[in-house]
Amino acid sequence: MTVDHAPPDAVAPPEEAVPAEEAAPAEHVTPAEGAARGATPSRGGDRPGDPATARVLAGPPAGPVLEPVVPVASRGGRLRSVPRWARRTVGPLTLLLLWQVLSATGVLSPDILASPGTVAHAGAGLIGDGTLPSAMAISLQRVAVGLLIGGAAGIFLALLSGLSRLGEDLIDATVQMLRTVPWVGLIPLFIIWLGIGEAPKVALIALGVAFHLYLNVYAGIRGVDAQLVEAGQALGLGRWGLVRHVVLPGALPGAMTGLRYSLATAWLALVFGESINADAGIGFLMNQAREFFRTDVIVVCLVVYAFLGLLADAVVRTLERLLLQWRPTFTGQ
Repeated sequence: MTVDHAPPDAVAPPEEAVPAEEAAPAEHVTPAEGAARGATPSRGGDRPGDPATARVLAGPPAGPVLEPVVPVASRGGRLRSVPRWARRTVGPLTLLLLWQVLSATGVLSPDILASPGTVAHAGAGLIGDGTLPSAMAISLQRVAVGLLIGGAAGIFLALLSGLSRLGEDLIDATVQMLRTVPWVGLIPLFIIWLGIGEAPKVALIALGVAFHLYLNVYAGIRGVDAQLVEAGQALGLGRWGLVRHVVLPGALPGAMTGLRYSLATAWLALVFGESINADAGIGFLMNQAREFFRTDVIVVCLVVYAFLGLLADAVVRTLERLLLQWRPTFTGQ
């Protein structure tokens, strides 16, 4: 028997295993194409339990829910929609209504306090015959002169005492001692020294004004941040440059506060000053009304004092807004 043997090179070699990735590369399918085809794209094959497949099916993760931020200042309700000037009149109008009710019910006797209607009638009469306008003009003149003299003296002494240690040693102790003396108690001495004319009235107003301005301007100068002074020196500012560009602007808020206190004291001093044998002014009208038990005229004079004081305070507030624009402050909520 003859057996045919195939030559060795005729035998086919065994085939090598080909990896699945090289044999059939996976087609890259975008999420949009997969959704259109109904397929689930994945990098490692379509396996239902694959976390990547679950993330694609679930879509993009949901972000945090954004809510509009409402400022705290806008949560005041309906009351904040009312203009400020209207809200500021609630207190005076309530007091006036209570006064009218007590007068109408007889709780307040006309001999004790006249009713609002009687006071308004008396005020209209004083305005009609020119008595009240002339009295207001004279009183305003006294306050203006006293404020000018006292303000100049108080600011000058505060500058000397605040800018110089030598000035502080020479001036501050004396001023602190004098300000503790009740300035109303100096009226008898002013009468002896200056007589009973206009001089003691103006001097009393000037004295009350000077102390308030001195204290607040001095405190404002000494309250300037030392780092600002060092920064000014580093920038090459001299002594007067520091005073003009650093110290005085830093002391201005204190000066404005002192001016408001000074105006209030000026009207208070005017009441005492016009009781010194005055023959004109609002205080003179009050003294005459006291002698004749005219409570309506007395209340008219008090209302005029309050109105003038409120007007002066509004002027100072306006100056503060104009001169202190560089200083942001808290205005309430």
